[in-house]
Amino acid sequence: MGSRESVVDLHIRDDAVAVVRIDRPEVKNALNGAVREQLATIFRALADDDRVRAIVLTGGEQCFVAGADIREFADASPIEMYRRHTEYLWEAISRCPKPVIAAVNGVALGGGCELAMHCDIIVAGQSARFAQPEVKLGLMPGAGGTQRLIRAVGKFQAMRIALTGCLVAAREALAMGMISEMVSDEQTIPRALALAAEIAALPPLAVAQIKEVMLAGADLPLDSALALERKAFQLLFDSRDQKEGARAFLEKRKAIFSGE
Repeated sequence: MGSRESVVDLHIRDDAVAVVRIDRPEVKNALNGAVREQLATIFRALADDDRVRAIVLTGGEQCFVAGADIREFADASPIEMYRRHTEYLWEAISRCPKPVIAAVNGVALGGGCELAMHCDIIVAGQSARFAQPEVKLGLMPGAGGTQRLIRAVGKFQAMRIALTGCLVAAREALAMGMISEMVSDEQTIPRALALAAEIAALPPLAVAQIKEVMLAGADLPLDSALALERKAFQLLFDSRDQKEGARAFLEKRKAIFSGE
């Protein structure tokens, strides 16, 4: 994935963590069609790759994603935008069954902010900034920026962010629940990798069920969500890792999880 034609790099580490890095520094990693397609291809492959148990998504040390590439849609018609069906490309990330951690340095604007919100955990450097500035272009967020944001931070903060297009500093984002952790800029990627490695060392069936139930249950009535949780909880008692985890606890030793 590291060829000159590639705008997204993939590296699979020995600790079962995959690192996906958007690499268009000349345009601050702006999302064009090629980036979206390569991200979708990579995430679909990682979903089925048994070597991978957690994923870190980043734009590198300086910038996450400065937004969508405006040149690709400035003069587009509604039908042209419809026919692009970019929702299918975004779904490859949002539906990935493995935990995805965004490591955000620099700006995450517009589509970049939406991309971060497609992830399960967001680790941001202290100088990171987030925004949904589409309103300033006569537009609105179109890849989940209104719906994911309001679910993450509530109506009043989401309305302020989307209606004004204001920049949200990492510290403010942390306070409102928009990100998971804030660290020093040089620790953003190392911390995301450490979190991913910690998760990758845990039983993958349990991890997958936790992610699936939390995301699905968030949009269900509480009673239905609790029923979904109970069934997933019960299902895990058929896994070898559950038996190993219980035995290891009782025998006061470290569990060895096989993923079965």
